[in-house]
Amino acid sequence: MKADAVPNAIPNAIPNSGLNRPSGSGEPSVMSSKKPNPKPNRFVRSVRKNGALLLLALPGILMLFVFSYLPMGGMIIAFKDYTYKHGIFGSKWVGFKNFEFLFATDDAWRITFNTLFLNGLFISIGLIVSVSLALIMNEVKSKWVNSVVQSALFFPFLLSWVIVSYFAYALLTSTGLVNQALQGLGIDPVLFYNNPQYWPLILTLVYIWKNAGYFSIIYLASILGISPDYYEAAKIDGASKLQQIRYITLPLLIPVIIIMTLLQLGRIFYADFGLFYNVTRDSGMLYATTDVIDTYVFRMFRTVGDVGMASAAGFYQAIVGFILVLGSNLIVRKIDKEKALF
Repeated sequence: MKADAVPNAIPNAIPNSGLNRPSGSGEPSVMSSKKPNPKPNRFVRSVRKNGALLLLALPGILMLFVFSYLPMGGMIIAFKDYTYKHGIFGSKWVGFKNFEFLFATDDAWRITFNTLFLNGLFISIGLIVSVSLALIMNEVKSKWVNSVVQSALFFPFLLSWVIVSYFAYALLTSTGLVNQALQGLGIDPVLFYNNPQYWPLILTLVYIWKNAGYFSIIYLASILGISPDYYEAAKIDGASKLQQIRYITLPLLIPVIIIMTLLQLGRIFYADFGLFYNVTRDSGMLYATTDVIDTYVFRMFRTVGDVGMASAAGFYQAIVGFILVLGSNLIVRKIDKEKALF
């Protein structure tokens, strides 16, 4: 066989292969019929990459949706004359009358001031105490001592306000430990549950005792995340321990402090009901300095049974808290954009 006859024999040997068809013959070739796979979008890529983390977060997301977002539909009760007979959607619209009732008396401004003033004390003093405790625990080198101290500080956070109220009553009653100590010093006993002027200080001390340990552990975790290289460089330059805290620890802790403060400011109109209701034992003698929005609304709902007014107060708290978070975050962005929450 001649050499030039071999190429001509190859197409005839495989007539149905499609390799010898010209591109303009009207019949698609095997190679041109395959389409490239579409590239997955950004959302799909993110799910594939972080699928395990999203699965872990799913229970928390569902709980947040069920208990925080679904109930938002009930906010319309604040604008209705709610009755159990007609339900949420069948009750009559009354506009802003529930809000007018809430602010019709002088009590509205008193409870608003008490809420802001006491929560302001809790946030400011609690921040100072929590950061100080975190700095002290960071300097404790013994792991055993550190574990014991952290557990002791965190334990009050796990206690119910009902139990804490009995502790406070045992200390502050007319025959309690505080009055016994005062009598031992020759000082007349103080009737704490009849004198409202003492309670801003008492409530602040009780709040810090219960919550400072929890916040201090958050700040301690942030401090432990700071690179040791900063401290080693500072030691080489001759910086003292206080200088290291001032110029390294506190500046690097500021972003966490800002986030925690903004989150607390968002709930500054929400008083800790257990603290103000149980610890004060709902004593009418103390309303001048301890009555806040939450306790006032609960008492009005219990005595009057007006669901619309209680919903209006909750709506008022949520809107003002939301505005405070946005305003505070805006101020932080103006000062330092990188340290803002969003």
